[in-house]
Amino acid sequence: MRNGAISNDACSSSTSISSQQDVEDDKMIALVLSEEYAQLDGAVGRRLSSLAPVRHLPRINLHFPSISDSSLDYQRLLQRLNLYGLYEVKVSGDGNCQFRALSDQIYRSPEYHKHVRKEVVKQLKDNHVVYEAYVPMKFKHYYKKMAK
Repeated sequence: MRNGAISNDACSSSTSISSQQDVEDDKMIALVLSEEYAQLDGAVGRRLSSLAPVRHLPRINLHFPSISDSSLDYQRLLQRLNLYGLYEVKVSGDGNCQFRALSDQIYRSPEYHKHVRKEVVKQLKDNHVVYEAYVPMKFKHYYKKMAK
């Protein structure tokens, strides 16, 4: 404390330690992924580069869909998965399930869910105009909530 002012040195120090840990985590993830990419002999890159966009119009459910609508949506999901050479995997609902599922499909392991979450949040933040129509709340609040 100087001249009655509270020093923020401790705050910035803990923030920098936290961001240093994030950088170290990212480096470790990159190293592990690069080793796994080498073992897969480009299979991940080939899968990702062959993905063609599927036209989709945003739809926000304001009510619970009927069983009939739910079945149609599920069939449409299975068709899209098949189109991309992907498949349905049951995962436990722990708050990371969407990211574990994406990690499993992209990297063939759910272990990289933190990395996937970080990249999804970055994509949402960098391209908010594309995704805002899908979110029934303030978009900035949504992607900050997704980042946790």
